[in-house]
Amino acid sequence: MFKKKETVMDHYRTTTDTNKLSTVKKKTTNIIKLPTVTKKATDIVKLSTMAPETTTYEFTTTTHKFTTTTHEFTTAAANPTTQVQSKPKYNKWKQHGISVAGGNEYGDQLNQLNTPTGISIDDNEAILIADTGNNRVVEWKYKSNSGEVIAGGNDDGNRPDQLNMPIDVVVDKEQNAIIICDSENYRVMRWFRQSEKNPQIFISNINCRGVAIDKDESIYVSDSIKSEVRRWKQGDIDGTLVAGGNGDGNSLNQFSNPGEIFVDEEYSVYVTDIDNHRIMKWKKDSKEGIVVFGGSKNGNDLNQLFHPQGLVVDKFGQIFIADSGNHRVMRWYEEDTNGSIVVGGNGQGNESNQLYFPKGLSFDVEGNLYVADSGNHRIQKYELCTE
Repeated sequence: MFKKKETVMDHYRTTTDTNKLSTVKKKTTNIIKLPTVTKKATDIVKLSTMAPETTTYEFTTTTHKFTTTTHEFTTAAANPTTQVQSKPKYNKWKQHGISVAGGNEYGDQLNQLNTPTGISIDDNEAILIADTGNNRVVEWKYKSNSGEVIAGGNDDGNRPDQLNMPIDVVVDKEQNAIIICDSENYRVMRWFRQSEKNPQIFISNINCRGVAIDKDESIYVSDSIKSEVRRWKQGDIDGTLVAGGNGDGNSLNQFSNPGEIFVDEEYSVYVTDIDNHRIMKWKKDSKEGIVVFGGSKNGNDLNQLFHPQGLVVDKFGQIFIADSGNHRVMRWYEEDTNGSIVVGGNGQGNESNQLYFPKGLSFDVEGNLYVADSGNHRIQKYELCTE
């Protein structure tokens, strides 16, 4: 029997040999290790760390809207709207977050999380969490003090009822199911929310790092090994290439470790190009992408990113990004010269105004921001300022 240990997921790059401890390919030289984070030796994955401390698998298929005098938000790939209307007045969020899931140190109890990654909020305002280190997806109902396992949780393995390092999750409303990036099993799973239906392997032989669903219920998946994003419509076998597919690199038609995805109502695909430290936008049927934020050089200036992770776009075209290596959430709008810090940016740490390798992002119906604070094993809620 192995003692359960803390696991921190490296979304930057892993090799296909999961029996080796040295599974992380690092592209930076500034490395800070999480000292308490391990996993049993057969499938350890370390969280590659980031730049020096400085001053957003989708997820959902549901549309979460709130109306103020300024904005309407949608969660990633949930009937999103990104048509730019007029330049928005920037909303603000309280800078001290509230722990609404986890935050009780790492562990596998129902009130604990272990390296949460992708998150989403469903129609009932429940938080669905890819609890990566615990090989499960948990649901935390609104104002609940503990979660409920809705997928996996049967130790790591490759049986249909098991998961191995799930890193993203999205709701498939049409099938009343959730779609999961089961990363270390190199597959995408569909788990039905009715317990009488068995889980299904939706896509095999894929190094999934992000998943999204568009308004037509087509499913988009990023593959970090093939450096591409594909779309699967109902009945597709191989899917259709919609972004990348030209090898690993930093050209406009390439990715280097593509991660989370957002699809707008015009079928433009936004991708976190993790190791290129940038956000790419691929318009429908285009042969190359557009750099919409960041660039090939990592950094902590307001026009730079360091291993971006979670991604949400609002109807004004504002992009919200979990700037994981800089321990902050950033916002960028196309008419701006620089991005702005939304929350975090106070160095890595576990205080209420700090983040530690943030990953997934989502908004609720009232416009409150939720962040998977991966290194702190908690989900933080940042309330929208109403004045």
